[in-house]
Amino acid sequence: MTGPILGVAIDAPLRRLFDYRAPPSPDPEKLQPGQRVWVPFGRRKAVGVIVELRSRSDVPEARLKSALALIDEVPVIDAILLDLLRWSAEYYRHPPGEVIAAALPSVREDVVATGTMTCSVARELGPELTPEQAAAVSAIVAAHGRFAPFVLHGVTGSGKTEVYLRAIAEVVARGEQALVLVPEISLTPQLVARFAARFPGPLAVLHSGLTDTDRLQAWRAARAGSAPVVIGTRSAIFAPLARPGLIVIDEEHDASYKQQDGFRYSARDLALARAQRHGIPIVLGSATPSLESLERIRAGRAQRLTLPNRTAGARPPSLHLIDLRAHADTQGFATPTLLTIRRHLDAGGQVLIYLNRRGYAPTLFCPGCGWVAPCPRCDARLTVHQRERSLDCHHCGTHLPIPVICPDCGEAVKPVGQGTERIEETLTDFFPAISLARIDRDAVRKRGSLEATLERVHSGEVRLLVGTQMLTKGHHFPLVTLVVVLNADQGLFGTDFRAAERLAQTIVQVSGRAGRAEKPGEVLIQTEYPEHPLLQQLVHGGYDAFAAAALVEREQAHWPPFARVAVLRAEAPGREAPLAFLEHAKELVATCDVAGVEVLGPAAAPMERRAGHYRAQLMLHAATHSPLQRLLARWVPLLEEAPGARKVRWALDVDPLELF
Repeated sequence: MTGPILGVAIDAPLRRLFDYRAPPSPDPEKLQPGQRVWVPFGRRKAVGVIVELRSRSDVPEARLKSALALIDEVPVIDAILLDLLRWSAEYYRHPPGEVIAAALPSVREDVVATGTMTCSVARELGPELTPEQAAAVSAIVAAHGRFAPFVLHGVTGSGKTEVYLRAIAEVVARGEQALVLVPEISLTPQLVARFAARFPGPLAVLHSGLTDTDRLQAWRAARAGSAPVVIGTRSAIFAPLARPGLIVIDEEHDASYKQQDGFRYSARDLALARAQRHGIPIVLGSATPSLESLERIRAGRAQRLTLPNRTAGARPPSLHLIDLRAHADTQGFATPTLLTIRRHLDAGGQVLIYLNRRGYAPTLFCPGCGWVAPCPRCDARLTVHQRERSLDCHHCGTHLPIPVICPDCGEAVKPVGQGTERIEETLTDFFPAISLARIDRDAVRKRGSLEATLERVHSGEVRLLVGTQMLTKGHHFPLVTLVVVLNADQGLFGTDFRAAERLAQTIVQVSGRAGRAEKPGEVLIQTEYPEHPLLQQLVHGGYDAFAAAALVEREQAHWPPFARVAVLRAEAPGREAPLAFLEHAKELVATCDVAGVEVLGPAAAPMERRAGHYRAQLMLHAATHSPLQRLLARWVPLLEEAPGARKVRWALDVDPLELF
């Protein structure tokens, strides 16, 4: 057999490469990993990426097909990025073709742009740095040319973004590029504006809200090096870079960095792996670092850079717990809370009300017989959306009209509980002369509406701001002097081992929106459990106290970051098939002959029925990475051939963030 054999990755749900002979036309010397080729695939023609060049194939010669044509003269994926993608496919046990497809723009033809690497300098130096900021910048800059992970732990309002800007300015001045990741699309316009004001070169912006054409142009600019700074959300971790010099992960603790379906990767973890391969520093910034990052510091695998104070002399907000058992409740507000809101409004401040529950009310209830409106496809209750006169399921999207009477007994039904829509209505009744805005997924659905609302907030036109977690992620509201957390109890008793960490991070992050300018900030946390250790730790010791105690608990319980976990999930229209498949999967573990991995389950998911499917899961637990990966390498091929695999929809989640 003459010529090399091409190991090609194709965007298909198969965990392997496909072998082809070289295409007939090009010089075999021009074939390289990272180039795209047209190949016959079943009855269609597909685009694949060359991953390997081999001298032989296990496919019989008579069955070995030839690639049809070479698309690229030069690789569209460089060697380092291709190595990262191959490692990712192996680590997360995901089809390599789908993994590599995640690194390419949707527009597949003619993705190569040519260009020259730009070398620009910052337009201005910006504000004078605090000593702590200056020390952080110096440490990052001194790590030029080597892999060095930094955890920038800065309290909210301490100027983490300015540290990023100064460190990136040094990178850009050397003719290198910086990759900056943010957790949410809503944060990219703010960050892009700050970077555009500082750097004269074009910025490449990558996120799911762009058109395919815009994303392709940004991808080309990043690959050619004409964009000195690449800013994006999770998927931007796969952006090609001509001369990488620094990676920054802002709000590194945020769960949005973990893809929850399909290719279930962690952009934060892959950023560390990518920085290591490039031999460049990486900065993980947060006011509430993940326990994984704090353990990385403790183990000596990262350096901690601390910004303990707010800039411009701003003081941290004072936190107070409001005991809902001791005060009258009016539509979700305790009396002291309403009085404090009035006091801050009278003093000219803005007030932010946080409730992580959109809609009007979480429940439609019949006081006659106790009927509660259920989702017909999920083990969940339907949420009341008053303005749309609908009952919606926030899990599967079921959309039904609100009934006037109970379908069981004919009595009048009523909404029970509070969502952001109802809180907006209540505040309008309490403070009719005050301008109010709501920020949640329902209120800012239209393109540009979020930016328009934020502009009204920043201008001072809006005095009362109501919203969900969208408000906790890095927004700067200098006029806000009071933050109210309406229901802090939602996450206190969660079944997930990360529930307490997520709640603590959310409370600290939303609290950090208060008092970021010259006026002092105040935070009220409404709870029926003021004596709960988590709340006491946050009020009296801050996030550091909580994290220290949480790390001890995790270590004693052998949960991440002191263990490794993978979850096999299965679902089907009936209850029996997922559990039967997982029982067989459990039996297959024993045949793999790998010690050091504990199998937990199978068990029904906490919400067993979702979108008409019954769900179950099986957990693998190991003390370290190696035995778990050895098991997965032997186990997953057996799962693919298991007799029950075709009766269910199954997926493997390595390092899951949520156990749902």
